[in-house]
Amino acid sequence: MADGLSALVAPPRIATARMALVEAIGELGSISAAARKVGLSYKGAWDAVQALNNLFDTPLIAAAPGGKTGGAASVTPRGRAVLQAFRRMQTELDAALAKLERDPVHDLFWSLGMKTSARNALRGVISDITPGAVSGEVTLNLGEGVAITAILTRRSIEDLELAVGKPAIALIKASFVILAKGTGLRTSARNQIAGVVLQREDGAVNSEVSLDIGGGKTLVATITLESAQSLGIAAGDAVTALVKAPHVILAVE
Repeated sequence: MADGLSALVAPPRIATARMALVEAIGELGSISAAARKVGLSYKGAWDAVQALNNLFDTPLIAAAPGGKTGGAASVTPRGRAVLQAFRRMQTELDAALAKLERDPVHDLFWSLGMKTSARNALRGVISDITPGAVSGEVTLNLGEGVAITAILTRRSIEDLELAVGKPAIALIKASFVILAKGTGLRTSARNQIAGVVLQREDGAVNSEVSLDIGGGKTLVATITLESAQSLGIAAGDAVTALVKAPHVILAVE
């Protein structure tokens, strides 16, 4: 029974692992060194840092990709506050677990974390809703002038209880992100997000490209290796990410 209650009450493993990484970065000042300490690959640690920065209002980690040899990284004041709050929560949950073990109750707690197959999860605040007879447009403000628009059915907008000023998370599969270079683009994609390439990782067929889109947030695109080579995409390049509004999924807590 104790093991079952632990699964209900304890913070999700993904949250615990990410907080351990934040703590290690604060201690060591390097993502690569922190990755080694907590048993992650450099890419796994960098992905976790990007995910955390995207899911909070301001970045938890200030860092630039330095490769496996490492680069300077630090925990921001917001990151330290989140880490302290998480540790307090752990203490309180441990106390709650001890109490529940004396008086077991089932189904009291929901997961404190979110897992999704979408490569991009970006937290923002709803700034506008344009209703329609069947579908409506919902605009999510990510901060620093960056916004993402999603098209949802009227039923979905009502079921999610979406409203201006309410926080939400935009989920975008990396394969739905199209990259383009140049200015004055004419395209049917509702979302055109300016960014700077942080890194490009090539595989046998595809390339994964990470963009800095401002506000401490990143966007990841998966494009063909041929396209990446044809565009000559490299770290430091200014590019535009194109995302169709129907390809944006909104989630609320």
